[in-house]
Amino acid sequence: MNTKTFTINSEDVGNRIDRFLSNVESLELTRSAIQNLMDKGEVSVNGKVISKNYKLRLNDVITLNVPEPEILNVVAENIPLNIVYEDEYLLVVDKPKGMVVHPAPSNYSGTLVNALMYHCKDSLSGINGVIRPGIVHRIDKNTSGLLIVAKTDMAHIGLAQQIKEHSFTREYEAIVLGRFKQLTGTVNAPIGRHPVDRKKMCVTEKNSKEAITHYEVLEQFEKHSHIKCILETGRTHQIRVHMAYVGHSVLGDDVYGKPYKNLDGQCLHAKKIGFIHPITKKYLEFDSSLPEYFQKALKSVGNNWHY
Repeated sequence: MNTKTFTINSEDVGNRIDRFLSNVESLELTRSAIQNLMDKGEVSVNGKVISKNYKLRLNDVITLNVPEPEILNVVAENIPLNIVYEDEYLLVVDKPKGMVVHPAPSNYSGTLVNALMYHCKDSLSGINGVIRPGIVHRIDKNTSGLLIVAKTDMAHIGLAQQIKEHSFTREYEAIVLGRFKQLTGTVNAPIGRHPVDRKKMCVTEKNSKEAITHYEVLEQFEKHSHIKCILETGRTHQIRVHMAYVGHSVLGDDVYGKPYKNLDGQCLHAKKIGFIHPITKKYLEFDSSLPEYFQKALKSVGNNWHY
């Protein structure tokens, strides 16, 4: 069992305990999963087991016992990888659109982790456990581009620290809906789990974390814009949520915008990544060419075509 504790501050007073816990992003637990743990007596407040509709009070201390995740036998698979850099400590992969990063209930094979286990054998950091070996950060299934993988725990810790300190360079390019009045800008809006749909994130002040995205318009078309986004923070779905929040959802984003025929998922590419090598201390930077699907979409919107 993993035991986690939370102390309630004024902004969460009056919230139902099951709703509060389901909105804690780091737990990655649905409301029904929280309620199931409560039924088993794994949730207490100030040392006492309470009901699912308990409403939180100031300075309540919640104790949650989370069962250890089921250990799955993740199978190594001979899947081709586009590796742009590799040494004995880490590697940088250019992930194609459509590839899931790590196994999950709906995807136990064909993921980046399956491919990495075949390529690296036993040389992957174990900090994130058997499901996410070597994975320091991730990008969405339908986002293409650069991703760093740690081979050793020491490299993993060093890279994770840079992400935490916001000293990691991460530049994305995207095609979004609409034209911008200002060609550069910053979206500074906290992001947290959606209160109703746990598969989505949203801009919210409640149970959220600071999220900052800087953007620059590279080219504008009649109904679309080609932009560059620089992440200062790295929240789940950050660019997609922020662009939708300011009225410029990413083209093809069927979660925060709307789906488009002929484009499977959002038009978003992790183009540049830069970091200080955690062992050699040298600064490394890599740039990925825009993939074919992105170039095709650019050409299409440039001809005033839309899906």
